[in-house]
This record gives sequence, structure tokens and C-alpha cells, in this order.
Amino acid sequence: MTTLQITDEAGVRTLTLNRPDAMNSLNEQLKGELLDALKKAERDRAVRCIVLTGAGRAFSAGQDLKETQDKTAAGKEMDFAAELRRNYNPIILKIRTIEIPVVASVNGVAAGAGWSLALACDLRIASAAAKFVGAFSKIGLIPDSGMTFTLPRLAGLGKALEIAYLGAALSAEEALGLGLVNRVVAAEELASATKELAVSLARGATRGLGLIKRAMNAGIMNDLENQLNYEADLQGIAGQTRDHREGVAAFIEKRAPEFKGE
Repeated sequence: MTTLQITDEAGVRTLTLNRPDAMNSLNEQLKGELLDALKKAERDRAVRCIVLTGAGRAFSAGQDLKETQDKTAAGKEMDFAAELRRNYNPIILKIRTIEIPVVASVNGVAAGAGWSLALACDLRIASAAAKFVGAFSKIGLIPDSGMTFTLPRLAGLGKALEIAYLGAALSAEEALGLGLVNRVVAAEELASATKELAVSLARGATRGLGLIKRAMNAGIMNDLENQLNYEADLQGIAGQTRDHREGVAAFIEKRAPEFKGE
């Protein structure tokens, strides 16, 4: 039985974490299927936006602790470093580097590595009923799956440390106030609001959006001079795309552009 539902509509590929009875906790099968789906989406030129969401009442409760306990009971000592390097880090890196927009549609609780997964996405739209829990400190662990990278950059170091130390739940509105989500909508409006946002992105100049993502990722680490040079390099690429020529033509002709993602 698959743990990931995959649907396509209007250039948007929706990946739905599909273990609702386990609050979409991340077992080995789901992590493998998610990474495989991301790789396939990256190679499919028809996919111009990815939406990541969860089935049922949760986005994802994070690592499947029952699976971890079962392995321990079977005499298989949990190697946390190896688990992260093998099963989590490749997913986070793929989301951050895939050159199409990735939107997290947070339908319920996002906890632990589930929250890290949402933070890795480019944009986050959340149900008003969503909750965000960085529960690592409650079990004597550190935030992982990229959270120590994304959280301080979005919320600031002081707030990130407070969230990580205390492990308290944040409401969707609190997350919005901290810049951890981009939009909050009523629960019954999440699907339609997500679709509207994702389709809008899928109709955009896909190559240019991918270069924006590449530039923003580099800008987090670069100094100004290096970033200016990098911008110039990427703009040289963007200026040669068909979408750029279409955008200019549409502006001159006073019409809506029809981008093809090329």
C-alpha cells in the first residue's frame, strides 16, 4: 500500500502524505516514496509547481517513533546520524534545490521533522487549525532535518532558540506573526486557497522562478560582492529564456503573458 498520494492538475503536482491513522508520521516507506516522487517531479517538465500536504487531520507528526521503538526492540540500535544522512537530509536538500516552487499546505499539526519538512518548502499556507511543534527537546534531541538552518533565518536566532528549548506548540496565527508561514486561511478554505496559489505559480515563468530560488538560496550565505556577481550570472541565463521574451512582448502589447516554463 502506498504511503504517498500523487495527483496532477494544471501543472501542479500534489504530494499527499498518506498515513492518516499515524498522523502521517514518517516511516521508512514514506520517506523513500517522498524522495522518489520529488526526483520524478524534478525530471518532469510538465510539473511547474509542487504542493506538499497531509491526509486527514495532520500534516505530519514527524518521525514514526513506533517504528523506532520496534527496531530497538528487535535489537537494532538506532543510529540517528545515519538515519538523518540516509533518509531525511536528501529529502530536505531536494526540496531546497529543486528549481520549481514548492508549497507546503499545512492542514493540521506539523511536529518535529514534519515541521522541518514544511519549513524547507518555499512557501507555507496553513489552515487556521494548524499547529507547529518543535518537540525535539521533549525527548532529549536537537532540531534536525534542516530546522536549525531554516528556523533562525525565518524567526531570528533568539526566537528560534526559545522555540527549540521550550518545545511549545505555536498556533497558525502565531506562526504567521513570526514569518514562519506566508498565509493562514480557514480550514474549509485551505484546499481552494492552496490550489489558487499553486496554479498561479505554475503559470509563471518557471525557469525564472527556479533561478530566483537558486539566487535566494545563495544569498543566505554569500557576501554582497559575490552575490552581486552571482545575480549577474543568473540574470544572463534568465535573459535568454523564451519566457523572458514572452514577458516583454506581453508588457509592450498590454496583454497577460502566456509563459511556457522555458
